[in-house]
Amino acid sequence: MLHIVNKSPSERTALASCLAHARPGHCVLLIEDAVYAATRGHAAGEGLAAAMASQVKVYVLAPDLEARARAGAVADGVSMVDYAGFVDLVAKNPRVQSWL
Repeated sequence: MLHIVNKSPSERTALASCLAHARPGHCVLLIEDAVYAATRGHAAGEGLAAAMASQVKVYVLAPDLEARARAGAVADGVSMVDYAGFVDLVAKNPRVQSWL
């Protein structure tokens, strides 16, 4: 399953809800303002690290990081993908859940 989160964890609880439902083997893709969570030192980092430790893969959309000048600050274990990678994630996961 692919979980897509687009809201900043500083403004909404979408990421926390997503991580509570993510299971081993699931993928989480952070886009738009949710990309801030994937940067070193962000308050959401602990939750992302726990998810990755339980075999949840975490991805971040590189163009959204670049647009926010955060591309050089990606937390360890988080994989960056471009738009083609976004499409690949959707194609590889038969179920997709967007968290609003």
